Amino acid sequence: MPYARKIAPRRLMLSWLHRINDLRRRLRDQEAMLVVLAAGLGAVVGLAVSGLHMLLLAAQGLLFRLPRDGALSALDQIPAWPYVLVPAVGGLVLGVWALAAQRIRPAEIVDPIEANALYGGKMSVWDSLRLAWLTLLSNLSGASVGMEAGYSQLGASLFSAVAQPFRLRREDKRCLTSAGAAAAIAAAFNAPLAGAFYGFELVHGSYAPRNIAIIGAAVISGTLARRAIEPHGSLFHLPQVEALPDNLLPLFVVLGLLAALTGTATMRLVSVFERMFQKTRLPGWARPAAGGLILGAMALASPQILGSGHDAIQGHITGDWTLAAVALLLVGKLVASALSLGAGFRGGLFSSSLFIGCLLGALVVQLLVLVLPGMAEVRIPAMLAGMAAVGAAITGAPLTMVFLVLEITGNFAFTLGVLTSAFIASTVVRLTFGYSFSTWRFHLRGIPLLGAHDVGWVRELTAGRMMRSDILRVPLHQPVARLRQEVPLGSRKYAFAVDEQGRYAGIIDMATVHDPDISDLAELLLAADCVIGAEARVFRQDNIQTVLDQFSRTQLEILPVLDGPAAMRVVGSLTEAYCLKRYAQELDSRRSDEIGAP
Repeated sequence: MPYARKIAPRRLMLSWLHRINDLRRRLRDQEAMLVVLAAGLGAVVGLAVSGLHMLLLAAQGLLFRLPRDGALSALDQIPAWPYVLVPAVGGLVLGVWALAAQRIRPAEIVDPIEANALYGGKMSVWDSLRLAWLTLLSNLSGASVGMEAGYSQLGASLFSAVAQPFRLRREDKRCLTSAGAAAAIAAAFNAPLAGAFYGFELVHGSYAPRNIAIIGAAVISGTLARRAIEPHGSLFHLPQVEALPDNLLPLFVVLGLLAALTGTATMRLVSVFERMFQKTRLPGWARPAAGGLILGAMALASPQILGSGHDAIQGHITGDWTLAAVALLLVGKLVASALSLGAGFRGGLFSSSLFIGCLLGALVVQLLVLVLPGMAEVRIPAMLAGMAAVGAAITGAPLTMVFLVLEITGNFAFTLGVLTSAFIASTVVRLTFGYSFSTWRFHLRGIPLLGAHDVGWVRELTAGRMMRSDILRVPLHQPVARLRQEVPLGSRKYAFAVDEQGRYAGIIDMATVHDPDISDLAELLLAADCVIGAEARVFRQDNIQTVLDQFSRTQLEILPVLDGPAAMRVVGSLTEAYCLKRYAQELDSRRSDEIGAP
């Protein structure tokens, strides 16, 4: 009996391990299992987004003494002057909290785009919770940012955390990370199409047929979960407006060009404010408070610069604002958004770009009305096109913004104009500025990323992983005659010369050593006389791209792999033919993952 009692727990543990391994195999081998998993997790993300949204509204209502069912960006005036200090106090809390969190865990927070591009979809749940909390604090403070960065971070990290223990393929983990972010955006805006294309364009970096069902299941379940908790419908309500004639298309072309300028200016202005705060020599934790103080002062003139701006958009759609008021608010919102991020508040420009674009469209039409009074009927279509165009310029995801604008308004009558403006804006920004807001932030951090396309495998395929370690090291002072005896012709093609300290000194071509023309001098010559490529080498940690660049530069067919720049000890070798073969294999593997080939 004692033996049976001891063996029973082991059998139970083995049984559970077999079941877990079986589930892992099913998830890896059956796409349908991944679809079911995405649907379940998408519902969880939708519920989390709904909960955070309701918490945000309730907390903002208390902090800014908002009327029942009121919103921060819809305020006509600040309730009383002490409320202008809320952004400053909130910024102080944010800065102190961020400082404490940074000392406890100093690692940089990886967002979904960076995770998919460099780390195969791997994200930290704890870091993501920290970012979501900082984003929530920023929005509670009234900073001119949106919650979408926190929503997508939470959704993507949840999917990533579930995918990692199952040891899924790299592409499957990237797809699930994209699905998590997509589900969060779909739930946040009640816009499943926009959420899906957010996952494809912005987080995954490509539209792969194999990923349609997985991302689709996530956005559908996420949207349904949000609708089950909160009332659903179009985010904005439009008055009845007839479809516009095609001869007004040039207006949307001009609007797209102006949106490109506005989007680029907003992104650059964020960096300008960051440098300004750095020059003040304020400690990092105090900068959000200083920025909040400026925001509060600006809010005295127009409270609509606070918050993400959703409810302000509805007010401008249905209201009648003067040209001067629209122009001042456009400049104020643009400055407030850049100031918030430059001061250290956390969030994104996703929501703010919609409001900025709405104001830009209204301003353009009101300027035209001064010359052509009949253009007043174009105001609402121009506002929708401006929303999509500025959003596309800043996010770099034109289809996402087009679908978002069409879904949140429930109006597809102006699809052609919205498409035109969004595509022109994103194309002009890409050709002139070269970055979206996400990739611009990577550029400022010194990370050479232009999108979420998977380049992480290039970093992981290093010289140390590919090298051969069966190499021959030859002292520089060794006579050629002795080297001929020890290494017969045909036994090795190359050897590597080392100095007295064992440091790499060059490559020795054994064909040169056995050249009959130097037989008479073999007793006099040393290995040092046959050395070539003394500067040709790669290090163990160099990636495949660096290795191939070195082959191209040196025009050699073999390179030594050194352990590091300090010791310069030869630990292996690489041939150009093998590196090209491995590079081609990895490219084929990535392509097969994208199209779903076995």
